[in-house]
Amino acid sequence: MIAEAAFAMLACARLGAVHSVVFGGFAARELATRIDDARPKVIISASCGLEPGRIIAYQPLLDGAIEMASHKVSHCVVVQRPQAHFELKAGRDIDYAQAVAAAKAARRDVPCVTVAATDPLYVLYTSGTTGQPKGVVRDCGGHMVALAWSMENEFGVKPGEVFWAASDVGWVVGHSYIVYGPLIHGATSILFEGKPVGTPDAGTFWRVISEHGVVALFTAPTAFRAIKKEDPQGEFVSKYDLSKFRILFLAGERADPPTIHWAEDKLGRPVIDHWWQTETGSPVSQNPAGLGLLPVKYGSPGVAMPGYEIHVLDDAGHELPAGTLGNVVIKLPLPPGCLPTLWNADDRFREAYLDEFPGYYKTADAGYVDEDGYLFIMARTDDIINVAGHRLSTGGMEEVVAMHPDVAECAVIGIADAMKGQTPLGFVVLNAGVARDVATIEREVVALVRDKIGPVAAFKMVVTIKRLPKTRSGKILRGTMQKIADAEDWKMPATIDDPAILEEITVSLKERGIGA
Repeated sequence: MIAEAAFAMLACARLGAVHSVVFGGFAARELATRIDDARPKVIISASCGLEPGRIIAYQPLLDGAIEMASHKVSHCVVVQRPQAHFELKAGRDIDYAQAVAAAKAARRDVPCVTVAATDPLYVLYTSGTTGQPKGVVRDCGGHMVALAWSMENEFGVKPGEVFWAASDVGWVVGHSYIVYGPLIHGATSILFEGKPVGTPDAGTFWRVISEHGVVALFTAPTAFRAIKKEDPQGEFVSKYDLSKFRILFLAGERADPPTIHWAEDKLGRPVIDHWWQTETGSPVSQNPAGLGLLPVKYGSPGVAMPGYEIHVLDDAGHELPAGTLGNVVIKLPLPPGCLPTLWNADDRFREAYLDEFPGYYKTADAGYVDEDGYLFIMARTDDIINVAGHRLSTGGMEEVVAMHPDVAECAVIGIADAMKGQTPLGFVVLNAGVARDVATIEREVVALVRDKIGPVAAFKMVVTIKRLPKTRSGKILRGTMQKIADAEDWKMPATIDDPAILEEITVSLKERGIGA
C-alpha cells in the first residue's frame, strides 16, 4: 500500500497494458499459479511489506514463484523500501527509482495509448472453489462510466473533496475506489498503509479523517468491529476534529445492526451499508447518498442501483415471494462495469455465473427482498445450513449473537450432525476489558439465539476465541473453520491475514471435543 502501487496501475492503463494486482506476502506457490494464468511480461514489486510488529521480505516469495511457474517472466521492476533490501538479479531486475530517474533525465514522455471501450483494463483474481484462480476481467469503458456515476450519485462525493476507501489495492475496492473512481471523478483519494487498530491505536481512522479533511469513509464492518473491541466507549472519536466528515459506508462483509448502531451513536453521522462483488466492480445495492438517502433498514444494504434488476429464486429457478430466503440473482443484461468474462476461461465464466439460472447472473449469495424492495443479504449460498430439514441463515444467527453486549465479533458455521444433518456452531470474540465468566457469556448467547430465532435453530454450542480468521479484506473464513470443525482436510487460504489464528481455533475446538 505505497504510492508506487497506484502509479504502476495507472501507468499500465496509460499504456493499454492489462494489470493484475496481487497481494504482497502471497505464498510462492499461490503466486506461481497466478503467473501461469495471467502470463505477465513484467512483474512490479516492492522489496517488502509492513505488518504491525513485522516486516515481510518479498524476495523469497517472488523468486520462489518465478522459479515454480512454467511461464517465464522477462523482467521485474523493484521498489526498494528502506526496511528490506532486494538483491537485484542481473538481466532480470530493474531498480524502480533508477529507472524513473533515467526517464526524467531523458525527458521521456510516453503518450496515452487509445484502446477500445471493451478492451480489458485489468484482471483481478478472486477465490475459486476448484483451487484454480478465477481471473475476473474488467473492461475499460463500462468501468469508467459506472465509477464516475457512482462517486457522486451513490457516495455523494463532489469533485475536489477528499474520499477515503480504507481498503487495499489488492482488492476490488482498492481498484474501484482508491485508484480509479475518485481520480476519474476529480476527487482526492487517500492511500493508507496501516490497520484500524494497533497502528498505533484505535483512533487511527479518526486521525486520518481529521488531518486530511475526509468527507466520506468507505471501509469494512470488520474494521469497525476491531475499533469497537478496543475502544467500546468510543473515547478516541472525541479527540479529533471530524467537522468535515459527513458519512460512513460499509461493505465487504455483512454489516450487522449492532455494529451500525455503535458507529451511528459514536460518530453522529449516517452509516450506510452497501453490497457488491469483485465481479460487478461497483455497488449493486445501496442507499444512494448523492441521489437522496432513503430510510435506513438495519440489516439491509438498500435497494437495487440503476442498471440492476435483483430477483430471488428457489433452487429450481422459480421466483420467490417477498421476504422469502433464496438465491439472489441479477437479471441479464448486466449494466456497465460488470465482468464480461473470466480471463482465458469463457466456458468457466458461463458455468460459474450463467448456466444454473438461465437469463440471470448468479451472485452465489443468499437473501431476500422485502415488500419495499430492500435487499437483505444473509449469507453465501454455501453458508445456508440445513438443520433437520429447515434452511437457516448463519447470517441471521450472527446478527442475534452480535446483540450480546460483551461480544465484539462473531461467526456461525454449520457442522455435521448425524441426526439433524447440520447444527450451528458459534464463535465469539469478546470486547476488550470483559472480565465476566466466559461460560456464563456463552450460555447467555445460546439463550439469546433460542429466544430470537427459536428452538428450530438448534443453536447449542458457542466457543470463545481470541480472534477470527479473516482474509486481508476482512472476510471471515467460515468455510475453513467448518472444515476444521468437521475434521476434514483443508488448505491454508492464500489470502489469510494471519495463518496462526487457524491453529488457535483448532486447539479451542479440540478442548471442546470438536474436530478431533
